[in-house]
Amino acid sequence: MIYLLDANVLIDANRDYYAIDRVPEFWAWLVYQGIIDAVKIPIEIYEEIKDGDDALALWAKDNATEDALLLNEAADPTVVATITNEGYAADLKDDEIEKVGRDPFLISYAMIDPNDRTVVTTEVSRPTRQRANRHIPDVCGTFELRCRNTFEFVRELNFSTNWQQN
Repeated sequence: MIYLLDANVLIDANRDYYAIDRVPEFWAWLVYQGIIDAVKIPIEIYEEIKDGDDALALWAKDNATEDALLLNEAADPTVVATITNEGYAADLKDDEIEKVGRDPFLISYAMIDPNDRTVVTTEVSRPTRQRANRHIPDVCGTFELRCRNTFEFVRELNFSTNWQQN
């Protein structure tokens, strides 16, 4: 199983509960999970993380981190279009496309191999939302793709701060 991370997983983890300077074990664990191909981040998402000069951006810019975590695939434009048209709406306006952002790319990588890929996001299901207001878990549900939140993800991969001793 490959877990595909949304940028908000890393942004929220660093800001709220696994700060890079306070819980470096989490960030080393992520790199290790990338090395063994259990965790990957698509380029479209990785670019969001690297854009900046905070601790998270510096971590993402590290060559070893990028080599381990960057998904070495290109998005399939047909799949991205399917995700956008059927997961959000076929007639999105420019401002709606901007609001949707890079989410269809993230989801499209899971759709390529739905039995072996899981999307991880901090977004919460909001099933009544429509068009560009739909959240990742709901769009994943439309396509019967696995989607987890950060805490489900770390439990499924058994993260602990002493992971290197296990």
